[in-house]
Amino acid sequence: MKQKEKKSFVLKSLDAVEKVGNSLPHPATLFIILSAIVIVISAIMGSMGVSVSYDAVDTATGSIVQNTVTAQSLLTADGIRYMFTNVMANFTGFFPLGPVFTIILCVGVAEGTGFLSAGLRKIAAVTPRRYVTAMVVLLGIVSNIASSTGYVVLVPLGAIVFMSFGRHPIAGLAAAFAGVSGGWSANLLIGSNDPMFAGISTQAAHMLDPNYLVQPTSNWFFMVVSTFLITGVATYVTEKIIEPRLGEYKPEKGEGVVEDITNLEKRGMKFGLLSLLVYVLVIAALVVPENGILRNPETGGVLTSPFMSSIIPIMGGVFLVPGLFYGIGAKVIKNDKDVIDLMIKGISGITGFLVLVFFAGQFIKHFEYSNIGTIISVNGAQFLENTGFVGLPLIICFIVLTAIINIFIAVDSAKWVLMAPIFVPMFMRLGFSPELTQVVYRIGDSCTNVIAPLMPFFALIVAFCQKYDKKAGVGTLITTMIPYSIAFLLGWIVLFIAWYFLKLPLGPGSPLFYPM
Repeated sequence: MKQKEKKSFVLKSLDAVEKVGNSLPHPATLFIILSAIVIVISAIMGSMGVSVSYDAVDTATGSIVQNTVTAQSLLTADGIRYMFTNVMANFTGFFPLGPVFTIILCVGVAEGTGFLSAGLRKIAAVTPRRYVTAMVVLLGIVSNIASSTGYVVLVPLGAIVFMSFGRHPIAGLAAAFAGVSGGWSANLLIGSNDPMFAGISTQAAHMLDPNYLVQPTSNWFFMVVSTFLITGVATYVTEKIIEPRLGEYKPEKGEGVVEDITNLEKRGMKFGLLSLLVYVLVIAALVVPENGILRNPETGGVLTSPFMSSIIPIMGGVFLVPGLFYGIGAKVIKNDKDVIDLMIKGISGITGFLVLVFFAGQFIKHFEYSNIGTIISVNGAQFLENTGFVGLPLIICFIVLTAIINIFIAVDSAKWVLMAPIFVPMFMRLGFSPELTQVVYRIGDSCTNVIAPLMPFFALIVAFCQKYDKKAGVGTLITTMIPYSIAFLLGWIVLFIAWYFLKLPLGPGSPLFYPM
């Protein structure tokens, strides 16, 4: 009886969380409301003459100068003219727009031809029993490069793989979901999220340093190490906590069969992998030699070179080339129209993002014009310095705050657009680089994905669970995934603390600290 009461309380709590989350407006609507709020506040602060002074680096001379910033009203004649004449520029000038669009074009081909799906299925089919859990989690992490592929393909596949080894399918489903969603900020490769986050961080950093550039590879080193951390943690949680709790599962006849890829798909994989090898060799020939064309023509370096500046189209080629040749080999692509159709289909999947970007771009520019963000970040940084609440304690609190917010606002780009203009310049004033602020945000944002009922694919995962447990619901899935969420949060915090004390770069040319 007590068991039933406890469960009832948990479900009521989850219903309350879901109700609060559902009451929030659509992210695009949220940015319209926020823009209106910024306009009103800018008028009030502007009429009061609110200003702030701070020390900054003169980019021309390198010397320290004192800047004074005053709140600018958007309801003055100049402000109104600014809002009317910059609507389109605010949208097209939104930094993440180009990089995300470029890489989605390429990923759309790899996903649409079946190259990614066939590769995931083949790897799962040939994995030895002892490595099954780790491989399912790892494939989940890698699959998030292609956005929804992991949710649609790998999560149900994880359940089937586990059943084929006589293990509980929901444990396999949970392991795959933990990798795809909980490991959202870990990967071995650069995906579509990296240029998006880097672009938002760059725009936020420009409020303090107009020349600062956050590269899409800015968190790459940390992401690679995180991949192995999350794989190990999720494997342990699955085998030591989730499976013992679920108990034995008796499959129905015909369940638990992992189908190998067909002969035509095998032919396509040969075409795709061979073309990928050739592509990598061509890029290496342009970068590896000391006089490589894609190296810096003046210094011969790589960190500040055409290679790094073109990392997005280069990474796009990693998907486009094998996806294209796989399609030819598997006879999915018959002519150029098929390729363009796949690109169009890929772009159609981010139409919601484009709508969001339109309104987010207006909010960012209105916020920037008003100088409210600069005033908040300067005063916030000074307050934190005066209270002594800086350094690691501040970073850890920021991770936890982000993890909590993620339960209510599931769209990661929307949260970062909202938080970056405040926290990036604020942390820069405290000596932390934009790359560091971005990576700790992504840690918090990933940890609670698996227990966020408002996450877009959450309902789909519940439906997958119901295939093996008719009584499963939102509460069942969240209860199953809570151990992953807690373990990821603790594991990632420990990893970051070690990274912080060792002062390791977060990515190529991406330091932890911002020079003051």
